[in-house]
Amino acid sequence: MNLYGIALLYTSASLAATATNCVPVTTFFFAVLLGREKVNVREIAGVAKLGGITICIVGGATLAFFNGPILKPPFALHSAQNQLQHHDSSTGSTKWIVGCFLSFLAVSSWGLAFVLQAGVLETYPSKLHFTSLQCLSSTVQSFLVAITVERDLSEWKLAWNVRLLAVLYCGFVVAGVSHYLQSWVIAMKGPVFLGMSTPLSPILTMIGSMFLFGENMNLGSIVGEIILVAGLYSVLWGQTHEQNLATESSLPVQDEKTCVNAEDKEPKDAQASYLAK
Repeated sequence: MNLYGIALLYTSASLAATATNCVPVTTFFFAVLLGREKVNVREIAGVAKLGGITICIVGGATLAFFNGPILKPPFALHSAQNQLQHHDSSTGSTKWIVGCFLSFLAVSSWGLAFVLQAGVLETYPSKLHFTSLQCLSSTVQSFLVAITVERDLSEWKLAWNVRLLAVLYCGFVVAGVSHYLQSWVIAMKGPVFLGMSTPLSPILTMIGSMFLFGENMNLGSIVGEIILVAGLYSVLWGQTHEQNLATESSLPVQDEKTCVNAEDKEPKDAQASYLAK
C-alpha cells in the first residue's frame, strides 16, 4: 500500500486503477508458481481459468488505452466539480517511469501476499490474531515510511473534517474489518478467489462516484470493467468446476457385485417370509 500511494503521486489515478485491476493476474501467477493453484490445459476448467486471466489482461489494457466518449450521469445526489490533475506522462519523465515501476512492485507484492496468507492460515488458524499482527506490523512500517517522507508536522495534524473521517474509516474498516474478512475468504476459497474479486472494487467506486457526486466517466471505463468481470467469472467458474469434480471423485462408490447380490437377496427374503406365514 505504501508503494501504491507513492506510485499514485508519481503517475495518475487512471494508471493506478489499472494497476489494481492486474492483481488477479499476479495472484494467479504466484499461486501457480508456488503450487497453490493447478492448471490442466487438457481440461475445460483449466482452459476457463487461463482464458479468464487473458480476458482480465485485455480488460486492463482497455482501461489504460481506450477512453471513448464521455458519459454523464442522469442524476447525482451531490453535485461536485471534478478537479483533474494533469501529470507529465511522457516517456522521458523520470517520475512517470519510477511510478510505473512502483505500481508493478505494489501489484506483485499484493498478489504474493494473498498467496502467502493461504500458507500461514493453514498453520495459524486464528484469523483474528493474524489480522491483529498484520495491522501492528503495517502500523510500524507505515510510521517509518511516513516520518521519512513527510517531516512537516503541520501535515500530521487532524481536525474535525473529512481527513479525520478518512483516517477512521481506513483504520477501522479497510485495515481492520476487510483484512479480517480477507483471511476468511483465503482460508475457505483460496488466494485466487480473493484476487479475482478485486476488479469489483473499482466498479463499485465508479458507480458510487457517478451517482453520488456526478462524476463523468468515459465509455472505455465501462467496456474495460465489463471485460474484467467476464474474466473474473470465467476463472471462478473454472475453480468451481474443478471443486465439483474433486468432490464427486471423493464420494464412495459401492461395489457393483455387492449391489447385485443385495438386489437378488431381497426377493428371496421376501418369498421366504411369505411362505413362513
